[in-house]
Amino acid sequence: MKAIWMLAVLAIAIFGPEWAHAQDDLSVLDALDMDDLVEVEPPPPAWQSIGSPIALGAFFFFVLWLGRLAVPFRVSKESLTLFYFPTGVKRGLALAITLYGIAFAFGAAEIAYQLHLHGSAEAYFANMSQGKLIAFTHAHLFGFTTSFLVIGIPFSMQFNHLWIYQWVFPIGLAAALTDVMSWWGIKYVSPNFEVISIVCGILFSLSYLYMLIGLLRVLLFPQVIWATDKDREERLSKKELDPTSHTGY
Repeated sequence: MKAIWMLAVLAIAIFGPEWAHAQDDLSVLDALDMDDLVEVEPPPPAWQSIGSPIALGAFFFFVLWLGRLAVPFRVSKESLTLFYFPTGVKRGLALAITLYGIAFAFGAAEIAYQLHLHGSAEAYFANMSQGKLIAFTHAHLFGFTTSFLVIGIPFSMQFNHLWIYQWVFPIGLAAALTDVMSWWGIKYVSPNFEVISIVCGILFSLSYLYMLIGLLRVLLFPQVIWATDKDREERLSKKELDPTSHTGY
């Protein structure tokens, strides 16, 4: 028993000062503010987090205003009536428009999937590398441009007599451009750019859907006559004269 007590006293004599020094270090760490140990980025200023998304929204309207200034509306002499196009052209154009619509639907499904996977657009773009974002931008700008060209040009020429229809094509394309720009804002500036992305996504989706329905109606269902058809009165008169006619052409 005496030997055990001697060993205990010897251990205290040897390790006691180191134990006391360790306790002092822990007390010092407890007294420190953890914010002093971890560098936390300050929140972005209001002009950046709020002003930048507003500026991008203004850019969308600036693009439209610039187009209106450079190309004022006039009733064009150049028009087309898709019904008179060759059968192969009508079938191919209808199929191309439908496939682009399906592609848009898959794009919307991809957005929903990524938001569910990452929790938010901010987290999604935060995890995306700059190289991938560059490739993402490149692919979408090409995709948006070609899809709107394929559907926007025949739509605008089919309804060349309506000034309001001449806005559908450029609004959709300007919204697509602004949407792509907002992705960079979400990643590098502020998550508030997500609002611009949502609004522009709705705008270009609605404009594309409206043009898609309008063209497919002309190509596949010519018997349906809209009030916006420039030859509406003429076709209604022909249908009255020939009730067996299903199209009025």
